[in-house]
Amino acid sequence: MLTWGDDYPLHQTPEPIAFAGGDRNFYDRYFFNGGAKDGSIFFAATLGVYPQLDVMDAAFSLLADGRQRNLRASKRLRGERMDLQIGPIAIEVLQPLKKLRVRIRAADFGLEADLLFEGAFAPIQEPRFTRRQGARLFMDYTRMTQAGRWSGALSVDGVTFAMTPAQTWGVRDRSWGVRPVGAPESQPPPEATPPQFYWLWSPCLFDDRAAFFHTNDDAHGKAWNRRGVVQAPGALADFEAPILDWRYHRGSRRLASAFIRYAGEAGPTLLLEPDGRHFYMSGLGYTHPKWGHGRDHGEGEVAYDELLLADLNDAAPEHLHVQALARAVLTENGQERQGFGVLEQLLVGPHAPSRLTALFDGAP
Repeated sequence: MLTWGDDYPLHQTPEPIAFAGGDRNFYDRYFFNGGAKDGSIFFAATLGVYPQLDVMDAAFSLLADGRQRNLRASKRLRGERMDLQIGPIAIEVLQPLKKLRVRIRAADFGLEADLLFEGAFAPIQEPRFTRRQGARLFMDYTRMTQAGRWSGALSVDGVTFAMTPAQTWGVRDRSWGVRPVGAPESQPPPEATPPQFYWLWSPCLFDDRAAFFHTNDDAHGKAWNRRGVVQAPGALADFEAPILDWRYHRGSRRLASAFIRYAGEAGPTLLLEPDGRHFYMSGLGYTHPKWGHGRDHGEGEVAYDELLLADLNDAAPEHLHVQALARAVLTENGQERQGFGVLEQLLVGPHAPSRLTALFDGAP
């Protein structure tokens, strides 16, 4: 099965590019987010490739005026992993590791965009995520993350927002490997119940810095994957065991703040204070009951819906996974820098340090 990718020097095995290992859950994904510094709009996009499931899907979501608009599309892959267009959503790699383009042509739903992402710093490689449930592989993937800025234009219901690097911020990532995708497992391993997943991810951008933090904790609060990075022009400081302190909104699983101490008393610190705006990751397919990643929707399918934030139940299980838009403060050597970021949160099941004991209970 020869495809476009076979004409590039990308092969990792004797097989054609169309074949990717032996795990049905293998995936390869683009993710983007960003918005205006004045808070008027926030958007995110994703495109995923699932070679073993013969599916490629994508989504674009926009948060503005009290609504989250969600555009989703899916098609059969047919082995062609280099054709990154699905209906009204397309991604182009203009300069690898530096410039990418996101295009949306969905006039029927009032959405059009031609946006250029340009990295402000080189991408960072996060530690490999490997996790098993009993004897079964649950996750095994690599991700690179990059802070940057946007340019171009975004139109919503005929109103155009001009995007310039000076007025925007954003993040993109690329991840590939094994995650649960497609239809749910027909026979999950007994060790998988009750489910538990504690995930925080915080990429931030400042005028002359980028800062990153993430953690995956087990039910006892022990981090099985945690890392922090501070980037400056031409320099990168890597911290393998940052210390996290947090404050919850009482009775919920939403963080009111997160404070990261990268290294000891004298090291840099990062303060994240969510501003109350939540971007719901279900708009991009994460935990969505119908448009979960890798689901088979046939030869080609496009869907659109809107979330009215004033009427939305923020504590509903399908809305647990959010990116909370946040004010970010990076302190180095006594100097504070103000910036923008997100505090992504997916907190399911017990987490002893947070005094979370059940599946969806709130913090005391």
